[in-house]
Amino acid sequence: MAVAYAIVEMQITDPERYKAYMAAAPAVVKAFGGEYVVRGGKHEALEGDWQPHRVAIVRFPSYEQAKAFYDSEAYVAVRAKRKGATEYFNMVLVEGVDAPVA
Repeated sequence: MAVAYAIVEMQITDPERYKAYMAAAPAVVKAFGGEYVVRGGKHEALEGDWQPHRVAIVRFPSYEQAKAFYDSEAYVAVRAKRKGATEYFNMVLVEGVDAPVA
């Protein structure tokens, strides 16, 4: 079974309010078998014109686990904590390659 990745780009406009989301999200991610691969940090566009302000990537054991996380009551409550803290928060879910790493 292939892993899945939730890839997020966001622009935080209220860092103090966003701290509540950042404090609550990891426990829900972990409860669904997820782990942060990227959570902010240095980045640059190497091709194209995509200029995200902040990027996060969360790996889940499967696409189904990632969907269960996103749709869970627990994450719905956590998402409410970031309301008004970002100009945008875009998330895409993508299935990873189901092949051994060479």
